[in-house]
Amino acid sequence: MKIPLRIIAPILFALLCAGALMGFLWWQLNASTGILKEATKEVDVAEKLQNIIQPVNHIEETYEGSEDRALMHLRQGDLLALKGSWKEAQREYEASVKAGGDLPALRKLAQAQLQRRDITGVQKTIKDMKLAGAKSEDLLLLESIVNLRTGELVKARTMLEEAEDSPQKHYGIALLSIIEGIHPNAQAALQQVVNGWEPVLRSHAKILLAAYDEFTLFPESPDIHLITLLSRALAQVQECELALPLLTQVTAKKDDYRDAWIVQGYCELVTERTEQSLASLEQAYNIDPQKSETQYFLGRAYANLGDSANAITFFEYAVVNGFNPETEVRQHIAQEALKIGNGQLAIQQYTYLMEVEDANFSTFEGFVATSLALKQNEQAEVAAAKAIKRWPEKGKAFELLGNAALASGKEDEAKKAFAKAIELDPFLLDAKEKLESL
Repeated sequence: MKIPLRIIAPILFALLCAGALMGFLWWQLNASTGILKEATKEVDVAEKLQNIIQPVNHIEETYEGSEDRALMHLRQGDLLALKGSWKEAQREYEASVKAGGDLPALRKLAQAQLQRRDITGVQKTIKDMKLAGAKSEDLLLLESIVNLRTGELVKARTMLEEAEDSPQKHYGIALLSIIEGIHPNAQAALQQVVNGWEPVLRSHAKILLAAYDEFTLFPESPDIHLITLLSRALAQVQECELALPLLTQVTAKKDDYRDAWIVQGYCELVTERTEQSLASLEQAYNIDPQKSETQYFLGRAYANLGDSANAITFFEYAVVNGFNPETEVRQHIAQEALKIGNGQLAIQQYTYLMEVEDANFSTFEGFVATSLALKQNEQAEVAAAKAIKRWPEKGKAFELLGNAALASGKEDEAKKAFAKAIELDPFLLDAKEKLESL
């Protein structure tokens, strides 16, 4: 049975941000040394779904209304950034800034703007950071990265060399040296960052140094192997914009280098170059059609282009070929299935996802909402009860049960569930309205 778009949309918004989608990072951990190698039209149903699912940027972690909203948006942005959804992450960081997130939110906003190639936006954010009292070394790194992104290498070098000693200075020099191919200088600067006091940059420096270390394991390898390893590491530390020109060098010399095409496709995907990403990933797929990472990212690319049918096909291929984490892929299949009105396929995915040990709450929300849309009220109640068992202190779990009971005409049970939901979370306004109406 197909579900109308007006019912699907609120579910999708909830799911798009569900969980920490760490496919690319997982790939890095598992393949670090293998780089070479439509349907019901009742308006009331749609309205009920609108009340079940929060319509914008909902993630699995539901923060109570008493918690600082700036921090809430900051954390949501971080989860979105982790999966490479920089457009949505930027919205969260902007909301955090508006809510008074100050420098932490401004720094994150600048990072998202950099990933989205919004140089004008970054420059404005840098000015805002200066007014907010940002440290000179943080501003130095941001400004130097902007120069690296815009090709002003001489300006970046002058700025960095004239700056006072700091991990930010050395990290900027390392990035510049990698771009210029002066690898001894890059390694020396990265080592200074590792020995420095800035924890995030220290972690990034270790990732970049590991690329050099890995290259030493293949003494007979050509330089394009090192460039590919460094590009992959740059992607890991959120510097895809710097990695892409390097990858172009690699694929120009060796057009059958599968892993270079995969990294290039990923970087194009997260920097919102979807058409280019599809072309790169298709190159990788033609070289090795069984690689699950290629299939997964192809699914992501087709999904971004609105081609849900092809997206589902490649996501299913990725599952068959063992993509890890499998839950990541199944979440995407459910999202795309809802887009084309295939509620049963979405239910199949939710059923699997609800049973995994680390199942997230949004999976239960999606299952309940889809079940109610399909008039399968009893299974919606069962799923809501399971959600309560997993999260007995979560108000929204009882709100799910209230919605399911209400759909089945069980008003007394719905009243009790909504009352408990409000007791646990007084900020659940939808539950309050429904309880009052009953």
